[in-house]
Amino acid sequence: MRETIEALHDPHTGSVSYLVADGNTRECAVIDCWLGLDLTSGRLDYTCVAHWKQRIERLSLQLAWILETHVHADHLSGAFALRSMAGGQIGIGAGVLEVAAYWQTTLPQPVETNVGATFDRLFADGDIVHLGRLRVGVLATPGHTPSCVTYFFADAAFVGDTLFMPHAGTARCDFPGGSARQLYRSIRRILAMPPATRIFCAHDYGHACGQPARWESTVAQQRRDNVQVHAGISEEHFVALREQRDRSLAPPALLHPALRFNLRGGRFPPQG
Repeated sequence: MRETIEALHDPHTGSVSYLVADGNTRECAVIDCWLGLDLTSGRLDYTCVAHWKQRIERLSLQLAWILETHVHADHLSGAFALRSMAGGQIGIGAGVLEVAAYWQTTLPQPVETNVGATFDRLFADGDIVHLGRLRVGVLATPGHTPSCVTYFFADAAFVGDTLFMPHAGTARCDFPGGSARQLYRSIRRILAMPPATRIFCAHDYGHACGQPARWESTVAQQRRDNVQVHAGISEEHFVALREQRDRSLAPPALLHPALRFNLRGGRFPPQG
């Protein structure tokens, strides 16, 4: 067995989480583990955490890493809950510190100054994550948020919200620290990978576009078919389109609770 890649899709938020395992050493990582939240009752849904814990046990895997592609603003992170149940280290892009600085004075309850202490590892561009014999590279891909990174190995790239499925385009760039121009340049780095590279997205909004839920494409498909950033779209054209689109978008329903929670690696903020 080579590597294993499994996905779990949340139909409520469109979130997609992944399990990646080295078939030789049985070390694994979970990418973008999510928690559900019922806004009416305030109850948390641990479906994703429980699912990966069960799969890790069933496949006799050892959880080495819980990786976040960025600070999510539309759902809660299950990273800390999964670490509590199955072990492993939590990693995220070093740009999380920049995200925290932007939101420090605007969140209803300011986050702690030392956000980095709530994660086990802050990744810089070019860092390597070791999963047994798998060398997973880290590519800084800011634009949606300063914290965005892409994790890649062999023919697979986990791009977070930087790219959606070709019919859905790209992530929004209107949060503090976001930049359509930076996003365009980040996407060009991803699309410079070999054409057969598989692209795994962190969200799919297929139902909103009249499409079935899908989250895997290829670099070749994205270059050819992405409605916002296919080959031939200039940076200026993309920036104009993206910024126009962003002006029409409402803030995510979970924006403030998600940021307060996710900037702490999936922990509740202190009370008081």
